[in-house]
Amino acid sequence: MAIVLYLILGVYLSTSSQEIAINANLSGQRWSAHWIRASDGSANGYGVYHFRKVFDLADKPSKFIVHVSADNRYKLYINGELISLGPARADVYNWPFETVDIAPYVKKGKNVLAAVVWNYGEHLPVAQMSFYKTGFILQGDSEPEQVVNTNTTWKSFVNSSYRPTTTDLQTYYVAGPGDQIQGELYPWGWESADYDDSFWKDAAEIMMGAGKGAHDYPGWQLVPRKIPQMELTNLRIPLLRKAEGVEKWPEFPQKKGNYTVPAHSTVNLLVDQTHLTTAYFNVLFSKGKGAKIKIKYAESLFEDRKDDKGRFQHKGNRNEIEGKVFIGYYDEILPDGGGNRLFTSLWWRTYRYVLFEIETSQEPLILHDVYGEFTAYPFEQVSHFHSLEQPELQDILSTGWRTARLCAHETYEDCPYYEQLQYFGDTRIQAMISLYNTRDDRLIKNAIDNGRQSIISDGITMSRYPTHLHQFIPSFSIWWIATVHDYWMYRGDDQFITGQLSAIRSILDFYEQHLEEDGSLSKIPYWFFTDWTSGFEMGMPPRTADGKSAIQDLHFLYGLQLAAELERQLGEPALGSRYEALATRIIVNLQDKYWNEKRNLFADTPSADSFSQHTNILAILTGLVDGEKANSVLKTMLADEDITQASIYFRYYLHMALVRGGLGDTYLEMMDPWRTQLSLGLTTWAEQPEPSRSDCHAWGSSPNIEVFRTVLGIKSDAPGFKKIRIQPHLGKLREVNGSIPHPLGNVVVDYQVGDIESVAIIDLPMKTTGILQWFGKEFVLKPGIQQISIVH
Repeated sequence: MAIVLYLILGVYLSTSSQEIAINANLSGQRWSAHWIRASDGSANGYGVYHFRKVFDLADKPSKFIVHVSADNRYKLYINGELISLGPARADVYNWPFETVDIAPYVKKGKNVLAAVVWNYGEHLPVAQMSFYKTGFILQGDSEPEQVVNTNTTWKSFVNSSYRPTTTDLQTYYVAGPGDQIQGELYPWGWESADYDDSFWKDAAEIMMGAGKGAHDYPGWQLVPRKIPQMELTNLRIPLLRKAEGVEKWPEFPQKKGNYTVPAHSTVNLLVDQTHLTTAYFNVLFSKGKGAKIKIKYAESLFEDRKDDKGRFQHKGNRNEIEGKVFIGYYDEILPDGGGNRLFTSLWWRTYRYVLFEIETSQEPLILHDVYGEFTAYPFEQVSHFHSLEQPELQDILSTGWRTARLCAHETYEDCPYYEQLQYFGDTRIQAMISLYNTRDDRLIKNAIDNGRQSIISDGITMSRYPTHLHQFIPSFSIWWIATVHDYWMYRGDDQFITGQLSAIRSILDFYEQHLEEDGSLSKIPYWFFTDWTSGFEMGMPPRTADGKSAIQDLHFLYGLQLAAELERQLGEPALGSRYEALATRIIVNLQDKYWNEKRNLFADTPSADSFSQHTNILAILTGLVDGEKANSVLKTMLADEDITQASIYFRYYLHMALVRGGLGDTYLEMMDPWRTQLSLGLTTWAEQPEPSRSDCHAWGSSPNIEVFRTVLGIKSDAPGFKKIRIQPHLGKLREVNGSIPHPLGNVVVDYQVGDIESVAIIDLPMKTTGILQWFGKEFVLKPGIQQISIVH
């Protein structure tokens, strides 16, 4: 049963909890179910635990709804079928529970609920929060279902076969440990209905469960999960790239089989997924008592040369393996000699390459199957872009979409391999990718809520959240405000946005505390990260000794402008006016202090000894310069290679400035960073130019916005996308078409550029209006299909 259960998982889990109405009695009051733990397990240290509940049903029910959660994580089975994974990452004040109808999997007579719960203890991933107690809770929805409530009638078992594995990856890594399993201690078949748990101990109760807001409750504040279960799809591995110690097996790992590693052997097998992925990794094997199976995971291999600090940094072409070094975290299996043992990693892994290092003892090892179970947020891409003239654009979009998907699970993530943290600077770009390519807004709303929940007493968001290790990047608080504004413009949802206003005010109050009489900010505390680029030490722009910085001021200005719009429409108009007055004061200061007539650029500091694209990009985006002057500044900025250049991340804002500065038609000529990465065999976009730590950073997927927003020219022109502005920038393209999702349907465009006449066919959703700006002319658009011809 365990071998096939994943095959049905993606279909069931992706829809289950979101289709069930949540019982109102679970909110704001104590539950009848208790949080439980293994009676002989560690209260809060590293550990893996199993829980089982046998119950009888007189008849097969039409529904049987349960609500389930754990700390840190769980997998829940019913009669051997995996039915829920969770809880979704959050904090203890908003601790999610999953709601599942297990009726399709129960039967008349004996049934068994079984769960594995683990606590990473001191190895806790930085993105994982915890109440620092190992716990599990399951609550039946109504009285008949409460026969399965967690209490001392549940059985528990401490799985002492597990040990954490750690690896020095020579860089910042905080995504959690690997798993080592000692097969002789593992309770094989624990999840199946016929497993004998008679030697297991009764579970111990910790405390009653409670929904968020219960009176005087000191525990996990339980709330319904806001996002769907993650996608799970079987993922075969197509290539065995290298075999050492054994002849290559022709059909391994593409097909199941009986691949024998002889006794007393040392074998290395390098397999290649051919593209980066995130997946639970599975190994099905028999025999091999006394063997060791080490499974190592890597995004790519490293060139065999070290930097001056003795670290491997350079990766070269990701498709090449010869003469390269494998560095990656690992799982390890110590087989017990049994048959058809299935190992599945507790948490998903990130890999393109997987290296098996196998040592056998007196018994041969038989590998039956190795495969992944792809997992990510279940986004469905509904956007469309087509052009025969630049086919590489489709490669760029496909790579960007894969990158965006691998950086989105229960939250958006900066990278899936090294950190798995939701940084709000990254998230703004990721959310816009979701808005332009999908109809699913739940992860965006979840991210916005995460930002509000992370606000500290100083007034700003954390730089990343959820996390148990605080970090503050004040610029990212501004980008969180921008994410709120973006969502408002493209989806509306006024009630939700209104709920964020207090946090926005708090952030701007934090900045205003540092505003001096001259209209400039003093040094903003914490880490004012702006971009990973040469010229910015640790990603921070130059500042004077007393903290003066154009980039600081421009971030504050950007936030004020966005907040003023939100306050005027949804909040307190007087506060909107106050923000506008502050913005005017800052604009005057910026012009006086930072404009350098000789360079035709804004300087980074009043001393004008440093210039960057970043300062001038923000000057254009905030309207500090516009029209012909913005165009002139933009041309100067792009031509001057001596100023600090925008790296992959900040090119998102550079591309926005192209349109504002009248150079949108040059966008397609600025794709070299993406073409270079494709030529290096990258299948996702890197964090930064070579040498890059991470091979997968979704902030590099901005083309999956810009081909629609800039090239096709589709953007929101009013809150809720009620008005649509279409201003194509086709560059040298002559025929191109595409569409993006809209709350009321799709926006569809088709352009044909001729020497004498150019034609645009545009389809707008009902109940919308629009404007087309093309070839210096403006046309009013109406709902439905319309054709507009322009004679040159």
